[in-house]
Amino acid sequence: MGKILVLGLGNVLQGDDGVGVHIVRCLAGQAPMTGVTVLDGGTIGSSLLVALEGVDALLVADAVESGREAGRVTLFQGEAMDRLLARPKAGSVHEAGLAELLDMARLLGCLPARRALLGVQPQTIAWGDTLSPPLARSLPEASRRARSLLEEWGREGP
Repeated sequence: MGKILVLGLGNVLQGDDGVGVHIVRCLAGQAPMTGVTVLDGGTIGSSLLVALEGVDALLVADAVESGREAGRVTLFQGEAMDRLLARPKAGSVHEAGLAELLDMARLLGCLPARRALLGVQPQTIAWGDTLSPPLARSLPEASRRARSLLEEWGREGP
């Protein structure tokens, strides 16, 4: 496949907001996958643009307000991800920052052709360093779905 970046977004000091970082930590603790880089992107910023250079595929993990029950894991791929990020009212501050980051990458010609957002519906975003019970229970499923997509991308080739 080439180079794949997995980017976890969130603030681990704000409860469920940090779920994306928790997901990439789970992935980092598993057997490494060839060509896959796992990165804690924190609360995002334009400095992450450098990480996108030369990347063939991008998987972002983050808390996403989807209107579903807390802990629901949803995968948005390609155009579905683009539509989600273009919605007028972002479900998190990271969505706005992520949309801006991807727009910059598009302008610079380094937007990965394959991209997906693995979103988990938060229960609460408040000060605290632990996930709510529904989100803590969703971590294994989110990690499984992320790894499955990465393996699929790896099999498909460039």
